[in-house]
Amino acid sequence: MVDIKETVTRRQETGLDTEGTAVRQDTKRIQTETAVDPKTTAQNIVWYILGFIEVLLGIRFLLKLLGANPASGFVNMIYAISGILTAPFDNIFGVATADAGKVRSVFEPSILVAVVVYALIAWGVVKLITINQRD
Repeated sequence: MVDIKETVTRRQETGLDTEGTAVRQDTKRIQTETAVDPKTTAQNIVWYILGFIEVLLGIRFLLKLLGANPASGFVNMIYAISGILTAPFDNIFGVATADAGKVRSVFEPSILVAVVVYALIAWGVVKLITINQRD
């Protein structure tokens, strides 16, 4: 939640113009201050971390499904990083493979389970952060 506080200052100035006539001028100065709720910041951090994890797992799922070459540097890096995230779920289901020439397509349902579980964990953490927050 962002709190916005505005301070308005009004001032009247009197003076003479170039012809010597008295002139009264009103000036207005507006100062705006914003304050960010720390709970909102914590929520955003949790959602950004979840987004990063979900993107990594989504890329892993697509690379496995499309039969990407694991000897490639990028593919190897994605498999290494996301392998840590999918390790707790690896033995839940079997792995389906399909070979087409040199390409070996792999369907890993454990990646989809990991996506759902991490989303539920993030949702629970955000709910814990905002348990006493009033709207």
